[in-house]
Amino acid sequence: MTAVHDHADEHGIDNAPLAAALRTVETGMQSLRGLDTAAVSNRDRLALLVRLERIARTVPALGHTLVNQLLEQRAADEFGGTTVRELLADTLRISPAKAGERIHAATELGAATTLGGQPLEPKLAATAAAAHHGDLDPAHVDVIREFLHQLPAAVDAGTRQQAEAQLAGQALILRPDELRAVARRLASVLDPDGTLDDETDRARKRFFRMGPQGRDKMTTGSFCTDPEGRAYLEAIMAKLAKPGMCNPEGEGRDETQPGSEPHTSSGVPESSFPATEPADTQPTPSAAARDHRTQGQRQHDALKAVLRSVLASGELGRHRGVPVTVVATMTARDLQESTGHAVTGGGTLVPMSEMICMAARGARHYLAIFDDDGRPLYLGRSKRLGTTDQRIVLYAKDRGCTFPGCSSPGYWSQTHHVNDWADGGDTNADDLTFGCETHHALVGPRPDQWATTRTGPDHRFPGRTLWHPPTHIDPTRAGRLNHYHHPMEYLLRDSDGGDGAPGNDDDPRKPGAA
Repeated sequence: MTAVHDHADEHGIDNAPLAAALRTVETGMQSLRGLDTAAVSNRDRLALLVRLERIARTVPALGHTLVNQLLEQRAADEFGGTTVRELLADTLRISPAKAGERIHAATELGAATTLGGQPLEPKLAATAAAAHHGDLDPAHVDVIREFLHQLPAAVDAGTRQQAEAQLAGQALILRPDELRAVARRLASVLDPDGTLDDETDRARKRFFRMGPQGRDKMTTGSFCTDPEGRAYLEAIMAKLAKPGMCNPEGEGRDETQPGSEPHTSSGVPESSFPATEPADTQPTPSAAARDHRTQGQRQHDALKAVLRSVLASGELGRHRGVPVTVVATMTARDLQESTGHAVTGGGTLVPMSEMICMAARGARHYLAIFDDDGRPLYLGRSKRLGTTDQRIVLYAKDRGCTFPGCSSPGYWSQTHHVNDWADGGDTNADDLTFGCETHHALVGPRPDQWATTRTGPDHRFPGRTLWHPPTHIDPTRAGRLNHYHHPMEYLLRDSDGGDGAPGNDDDPRKPGAA
């Protein structure tokens, strides 16, 4: 039998009544886990499932109040000054997105207090009460919250409260899928036209999302634009998505209409590719006739041409010290053999053949070439902030935030001194690292803050950044690496999953070691 590790002693509780109550629950669960239910009747099995379900449903409700109390009472510098969202994510080992969802749920369903210490009813009082008694599944709660969030702002508070109470009552007897049907019917009563009636409702629906890059290097996404955004897109597509315009396919030249500039055989104005705005030209009839792209493909190519033109204009200024443009790194071997891919500062993999085409178009992209070991340039201590060249080196070396598990790419990251500048740390490329805004702010000298060190030459991954967690996450403060931006390393890690290696110059378990 596999031993089950008891985590109870890892997170001690000073409050005696609370510790005793928790120990009672944990002891009861241990007793249940040890029982043999092979000879139990099906009636008892079903009754046990019902009771366990009620217990499981009660736990999130208790958590809502605790999260609200953390939000209200946490001192600004407590737990290293980290946000409650990051504190929950790291301590409970859940994703920041899930931690954010719990916080949003807590603000609506958890008990709260006024500044004067007076208790406040939860915003969704009826739903919270039913959840507190274990009568609602989280899916019931999601249906009710989604229903209220989608109601137009014109629906008054009293009507919202009444509708919430009605749905909470129905949730006591209906499954979540049945409750969703009731919610749809109730929404049709409160908003019979099914339309949003003011700018606030429209504004909260807008979004633009890019999904992850697929195995074929393609990216899918979705968007919901407001009327202004749609108006801009209509004007752009009317010109640049016409048959024959901005067509990347085909070679050679074609005749041009009188007064227009030269075109390629596919009818693409040559100025669509260089780093200038597309000229006022029209595709030739023959080029339009040979354009077999779908409307969706033409609109994709039109949008790409606009993005290329905007980046090339230089009007977007600078981001973290580097002009807003494409920053890409590659190895000399891949460039010579036109194989493999370049990696952008956003983490996108661009096939080498496409990267060469991007460079040939004359846009002001930053392209950095490194040897096969990714050996960075050495730039001496001269400024408090890293230079543009040093930052480009970090795009190749770190690729993104080095905090364990963080997926933020280099474009979203700040330059961080592994050894703090105030303590004499150098501004050399090999003494700098990437940290996103959220995780960069967590670093500090206290034991309740994160610390960074550099792996030594004998480490399995030399020269990388180790992050040492605060004591409330790991009392040993063992160093952790981020392998997210170097996925091949997941296959090379030690069999025990550890990141450390004996004999390192800097002990991964001692933050600040020389």
